Amino acid sequence: MFHIIALIGRPRNADALQTHHSLYHWLTEKGHQVLVDQRLQDELLDLPVSCFCDLLSIGQNAELAIVVGGDGNMLGAARVLSRFNISVIGVNRGNLGFLTDLDPEGFEAELERVLAGEFIRDPRFLLEAEVHRHGQVKSHNAALNEAVIHSGKVANMIEFEVYIDGVFAFSQRSDGLIIATPTGSTAYSLSGGGPILSSSLSAITLVPMFPHTLSSRPLVIDANKRITLHVSPENQVDLEVSCDGQISLPVTPGDEIHIYQSPNQLQLIHPKSYSYYEVLRQKLGWASRLF
Repeated sequence: MFHIIALIGRPRNADALQTHHSLYHWLTEKGHQVLVDQRLQDELLDLPVSCFCDLLSIGQNAELAIVVGGDGNMLGAARVLSRFNISVIGVNRGNLGFLTDLDPEGFEAELERVLAGEFIRDPRFLLEAEVHRHGQVKSHNAALNEAVIHSGKVANMIEFEVYIDGVFAFSQRSDGLIIATPTGSTAYSLSGGGPILSSSLSAITLVPMFPHTLSSRPLVIDANKRITLHVSPENQVDLEVSCDGQISLPVTPGDEIHIYQSPNQLQLIHPKSYSYYEVLRQKLGWASRLF
């Protein structure tokens, strides 16, 4: 079913590099054409130079991308690969691994079944974040987990107004605001007191960060709503919008920030044995069955 397969990820240790080696040779022995993330070229010197290419070329040519590493590698790849019709699966070489579920020590059996067409499709939507200044878009990027507005300095309160589909919702004085997808509801949003959303929901959460009022609570809205934040010109410091904790968009007092559902989706797939709730039980330490 998948003929051209890509290996993606920036390994932090020798074990992850070994997983790339094992996957490359296992896949080529089975007759697949394998493309490898260009960022690995200096690490995987014994692989053919012709197999290395950038993420855009991978998105344009490969049918399946295997991301090796933790969720951070998956987030970085998702912002690029979501623009293309390519399926994505993860081999967990990180810590939590909410998005990467193949076992690096025994991937062969499950991956073979996936390559034969036995898998679960789990599309995930992204957010688009835009910074508007004087009526013009100054910067923008995408986020699979969350877009966060916050001060560039630690523990610095900021002021802003929130509009949903152009209608004023609330104003806030806080350390910032986390705007998260269902995918991101188990990430930074969760640590900020936000709700866990089932990955199939079409919803967005707005989670205040240390608000200066006891009545402020997380808000869940429909994902097709457009969120606009008016940053008060009275703020004394510059701010930024952080996309997945990896990309920062600078914001100055008086700017507008627009957050909305991206037209692109990450085409995530899982082995047939995958269970979202089992992942939650394992990663969050929930109790097992009583009987």
